[in-house]
Amino acid sequence: MPNFFYNKSKQLEAEIDGYLDRVSTAGLIFNEGVKAYVTGKREKFEKNVKDISVLESDADNVRRDIKHKLYTYMLIPESRGDVLGILETLDDIVDVCEKALEQFSIETPEIREFLKTDFIELAELSSKTVEEVVKAARAFFREIEMVSNYVNKVQFYEHEADNVEEQLKRKAFNSDEIKHFSKKVHMRYFAEKIAEVSDVAESVAERLSVYAIKRRI
Repeated sequence: MPNFFYNKSKQLEAEIDGYLDRVSTAGLIFNEGVKAYVTGKREKFEKNVKDISVLESDADNVRRDIKHKLYTYMLIPESRGDVLGILETLDDIVDVCEKALEQFSIETPEIREFLKTDFIELAELSSKTVEEVVKAARAFFREIEMVSNYVNKVQFYEHEADNVEEQLKRKAFNSDEIKHFSKKVHMRYFAEKIAEVSDVAESVAERLSVYAIKRRI
């Protein structure tokens, strides 16, 4: 199947590429932010929090500009709704990445040593789902036959993240080291905030699968 933008707006193509770059970067900052927090690098962590806040605002502006161009100049009218749907759901990924780091900054949870590896692994797996779903989105516009390959990877990493999330929760609630039930609940909450990134990425991947099927029909 030909390039989605064949004989169409190259400027639009460049803007969508730029938007996807921002989503990918959000996943990386999120991962680095969680790792910095867990390992006690608070200055680096707070920089990550600021960086992702700036990125989220910038990504919103780019997304709105793309939407404006799609409607104002009647670009790719036959697929406009699908493109907007993809961009809106990708925006959810940036939002949950930002909110997760923001909550770490606000609530400053105490991460015990025996849970640190699990938190870091969970963040890495969630970040990988973002990386793969961005690849799936790029493939939707350029190599639609590759979408399912990347979607499968998103699903794999999301499943792995679910496993680590459950393991982390069980460790926290079975621990005698964490005395207060409220602190065990705190660990559960932050495990869920990190894993939410992978859940949202999987939702985007599923939508991309549907759109890819529609383009082939």
